[in-house]
Amino acid sequence: MAKGAVFLVGAGPGDPELITIKALRRIRKADVILYDSLANPALLDEAPPHCERIDVGKRPGAQSRQQDRINRLMVERAEKGLRVVRLKGGDPFLFGRGGEEMATLNEAGIAFEVIPGITSAIAAPAYAGIPVTQRAIAPHVTIITGHRESLDALPEVDWRALGQLGGTLVVLMGVRNRGEVARRLIEAGRSADTPVAVVQDGTLPGQKTVRCTLGTLADMEAASPAAIVVGDVAASDFPWFERLPLFGRRIMITRSRNQAGDLRGMLMGLGADVLVAPAIEIADPPDWSQVDAAIGELDRFDWLVFASGNAIERFLRRVRTLHGNIDGLSDVRVAVVGRKSADKLRNAGLNVDLCPRRHTAADLAEQFAGVNVSGLRVLIPRAEEGRRTIPDALRALGARVREVIVYRTVKPSGISGHVKERLQRNEVDLVVLSSPSSALNCREFFKQFGMPELTRTLPAACIGPTSAEAARKMGFSVVAQAADQDVGIPGLVDSIQDFFGNSERGGGPSVSR
Repeated sequence: MAKGAVFLVGAGPGDPELITIKALRRIRKADVILYDSLANPALLDEAPPHCERIDVGKRPGAQSRQQDRINRLMVERAEKGLRVVRLKGGDPFLFGRGGEEMATLNEAGIAFEVIPGITSAIAAPAYAGIPVTQRAIAPHVTIITGHRESLDALPEVDWRALGQLGGTLVVLMGVRNRGEVARRLIEAGRSADTPVAVVQDGTLPGQKTVRCTLGTLADMEAASPAAIVVGDVAASDFPWFERLPLFGRRIMITRSRNQAGDLRGMLMGLGADVLVAPAIEIADPPDWSQVDAAIGELDRFDWLVFASGNAIERFLRRVRTLHGNIDGLSDVRVAVVGRKSADKLRNAGLNVDLCPRRHTAADLAEQFAGVNVSGLRVLIPRAEEGRRTIPDALRALGARVREVIVYRTVKPSGISGHVKERLQRNEVDLVVLSSPSSALNCREFFKQFGMPELTRTLPAACIGPTSAEAARKMGFSVVAQAADQDVGIPGLVDSIQDFFGNSERGGGPSVSR
């Protein structure tokens, strides 16, 4: 078998959205991922299902032996013809073993690629509102490691020069030895009054910035991982990230992974820690024969009705598979539930003839009452377990309705390990339920790992009234839902902000359990 390849990938500083596009592309095609403890576990969820995930995070006291294992795994897996991603926190070459790993691969004749990552030395201060360089204040920045091995075993680090250098000094892996770092810098000439900022868990929703001086650094409480910023810029106090409206809130979303992107992005943009835990997956129907037959008769239908974005995507994809384009839909009138679905169709080049002001199936059915559909042929591509509201209403109005199944929702095998651990440690503030199916499966997951009380105690948000009604019947405590006139992702996010805002002001239920 031909040899595979190894990709030395920088995972970035913590926020999973700060990984590069190229790195994400490699992860999504990986056969094996060897990941460090500082790589955000959410990135592992981007890997394909068959990918082997191996934790190679270093443990104290055995770094050399562990590095030997990493080198061996990279070579062995690549020699089997596999695509290996070596996922390293921050940047592969900044105070890591990336250079050694590259040399090992080169010696073994293994093809490799290096994909740089954003280092926490720059990103953590930036998320704390601290520029590491600034005109007239800090014209240069120096990055060092405060790890004990470096302090003791690398005499070429010129502390006297660092003490006289000025500018900004960023110390990584130095929390445990912060007192020794401070002592050496002061002895070398740095003023004890030099401003210092310790940015803990930088770029993550648990970020915390502790401010002190070089003289008091040893006595300040601090926890790893952290970036220690020494210099006048450390006095900057523009904590834009920590002021975001959902900063520090931990939200679990249960949409299928390929649909979670918009919601996840909006919540993260507001500062939330988002855990993607799909409670449903979208699958093809058992067979396409009925759909294909309906597509072959498109010119005989007067209306196409879609109650979900999934139905639109699956139906249009099938039309293109059979005919290469969707030109055959141009003469059929189209009705949808929701603005986003309407936009999806317009982006595909189709006109939307009917979209209710309030985005629910019941409102679309009500609007059809003002349209003469008696005797007209209506095609409804839908989910296998779709609600009967629209087809029943149309039949009652005299329409000749034909329903075809273009997708079904199935229950995933379970919730990923890191999400389960966060739930067990009470580190989730809200669960988002996007459909009755996701609510049902989520409740079953809670039961499976012995925490059925989460259904009752973990606050839930729902994308619309149908999901909210179903979730309440299952025992969920629904505290937020999109308004009837704004059913969809933006409305859902607004309702989540309102809930947490009310909680902080004492005007709503507490999220602590």
